[in-house]
Amino acid sequence: MSDDRVTSRDVARAAGVSQSTVSYVLNRTPGQSISDATRERVLSAAAELGYTPSAAAKALRSGSSGDVLVLLADGPIEAVLIGVLQTFGEALTRYGHPVVVHRRTAHDVVALVRDVRPAAVVDLSCLTPEERAAVAATGTPLVGMALDGAHDRTMHIPQDRVGALQAAHLADRGHTRIGYGASSDPRSELFMRGRLAGVRRECAARGLPEPVVVDVPLFPDAARRSLERLRQRDQPVTAVCAYDGEVALALVAAARGLGLRIPRDLALVAVDDEPLVRLALPPITTVRIRTREMGTALAQHVMRRLAPELGLPEPDDEASVVLVQRATT
Repeated sequence: MSDDRVTSRDVARAAGVSQSTVSYVLNRTPGQSISDATRERVLSAAAELGYTPSAAAKALRSGSSGDVLVLLADGPIEAVLIGVLQTFGEALTRYGHPVVVHRRTAHDVVALVRDVRPAAVVDLSCLTPEERAAVAATGTPLVGMALDGAHDRTMHIPQDRVGALQAAHLADRGHTRIGYGASSDPRSELFMRGRLAGVRRECAARGLPEPVVVDVPLFPDAARRSLERLRQRDQPVTAVCAYDGEVALALVAAARGLGLRIPRDLALVAVDDEPLVRLALPPITTVRIRTREMGTALAQHVMRRLAPELGLPEPDDEASVVLVQRATT
């Protein structure tokens, strides 16, 4: 099998210089007499060819493994997170940096960083401010993504805007009594807190009553009881913002069991555009988080720290979200 990886020899040939000169420029080796014109020629050739030094070579020079360590909270791995990590891993692998994912436990994070010796650390709403400071003190580049919508990291997923989009769509369809189908898994709090806050804010902005919140366990009888609690009121709930696709699917099954027609008697909006949402009967309206763009942007943020000589553009710091209307609204 041929190896199509661009090498420093290719860059040297394109720039019309020696491989040593390429190495001096890309590694910013001090004490070398290299003109600005030559330096610019090397950087331009490297950018045009898509060249990045191999992780193994970097490890020999820097003492780093070359891996990028991703730290996750010890909770459910949501569909949006899977999508981000898949694209992120694909992008960094092309740059020669394998991705190592670690679920957060009681392990000392600083000790973990010293053991793994990563080229960079990505914090997915996992570390405390003190831990982030301690990791940064090791000299390891640190990039953070706030999964809960907070703005104190390099990037964030606006969970409150996700919830607001759900509620706004239902209100625009004429619903005035809106409910929220929450996950019964307490570990979902990281995502759910922001989504529910967005639903509440949108209802308040439109002068609608506070949304009725019920847990929706993923069992037919329990989901049916949850829906009955939403419906058996002086003002029955006619539309529900579901925490995710699984909760929405449970509510579809519960509505069928209670003889409710969707969307005439009950409208639903989910979050995440998983296959089960698209293939449900009826197909479920949802808020799609553009995870591929987010994963690519996260990889760019990391590579801007690891290889600034590549001149990668500064990516967006917020995930794009869009409502996809289907048969449940």
